[in-house]
Parts: sequence; structure tokens; C-alpha cells
Amino acid sequence: MKAQYNREDDVLMIYLSEGAIEHAEETDGIIVHFTAKNQPVLIEILDASEFLSHLIRLTAHAESGQAISV
Repeated sequence: MKAQYNREDDVLMIYLSEGAIEHAEETDGIIVHFTAKNQPVLIEILDASEFLSHLIRLTAHAESGQAISV
């Protein structure tokens, strides 16, 4: 697994495996690219700085025992 961040576009790319990308599906700013056998190859997180900021806040709340609302 490898990760790469594009600061200019604010996109975090997480490479899960190697393989030819056949298709992709997007949900709420996250794009998952799949092979022809539906194996995930790449995850793209759009607006990554906002996504990671939200994730850090959720983690901090969870560690403190506070209720988490998503």
C-alpha cells in the first residue's frame, strides 16, 4: 500500500494494489477504482484536508469517550 497527496488539487490517493483499473465508483467525495474482477486498486479522497480534519475530530472525541455524531 502506498499513499500520495496532491496539495494543489487537495486529493489523497491510496494505492491498495496493482492492477488495471476497469471502473470506478464515487460516493460523498471518495472514489474507489476497481479491476475487472471488482478488486479495489485505488482510493481517491477529494477535499482531503477537510476529510482528514473531520476524521481527526471524530478520533479525538472517541478517545475522550464523548458521543460521536457523523
